[in-house]
Amino acid sequence: MEIKDNRIDAGKAFDWGRTSEYYAKYRDIYPEEFYRKIADRGLCIKGQKVLDLGTGTGVLPRNMYKYGAEWIGTDISPEQIEQAERLAREAGMDIGFKTVSAENLDFPAGSFDVITACQCFWYFDHEKAAPEFHRLLKKDGRLVILFMAWLPFEDEIAGKSEALVLKYNPGWTGGRETKHPIHIPDVMFDYFELEDHEEYDLKVPFTKESWHGRMIACRGVGASLSPEELASWDAEHRKLLETVPESFDVLHYGAISVLKRKD
Repeated sequence: MEIKDNRIDAGKAFDWGRTSEYYAKYRDIYPEEFYRKIADRGLCIKGQKVLDLGTGTGVLPRNMYKYGAEWIGTDISPEQIEQAERLAREAGMDIGFKTVSAENLDFPAGSFDVITACQCFWYFDHEKAAPEFHRLLKKDGRLVILFMAWLPFEDEIAGKSEALVLKYNPGWTGGRETKHPIHIPDVMFDYFELEDHEEYDLKVPFTKESWHGRMIACRGVGASLSPEELASWDAEHRKLLETVPESFDVLHYGAISVLKRKD
């Protein structure tokens, strides 16, 4: 499904379906600490029903399945949902998935203890989504917003790879990250109050192959470049990686914001 949003990448179209196979193979990269930060707050654990928005290939529910919550994952891309269903099935996990946008959810009111949104919150129409999230959560329910990004100004490999993305896609808005709290649009505070937030460093291990694949699975590369541009980018990035070790860590930061539902 092709998406155009003037808030993102200067309105350049992107389609996660074009990179779903790479996403499934190379974007399951969050360290265990990322998931513990959620569970240690008593969220997404046994006895809770959780809705994961923008679930992609189901990375969050699959990796947190061991904590015992009942999960449903939704995404606007049917290709992403297809990969999520396959991966969950192969792992023997009972996770429900549905292709639907965050603004058009049709679950009954009060269905969920927790709603999660990982790497996707900025895509939503917050004016429409905020009251819908409030409706879907039980009393005292929580909205958990999650993010992880490489730090291009602190990590040399990340910086060089990001520069190559910007060479081919100068309007891409997914780069130039520094560590900061997740931005919460004002409308969310009509329905929720900020209960907690944390930002922390993470070292994420890669090989040359897995970093190359992770970069292809980036919105600014595999989801938006033409086949010709992608082939050129691919060749240049492989050349760049000839100068790095076979295995290495890339410095990222993780961020979590927990919003409590207002009565």
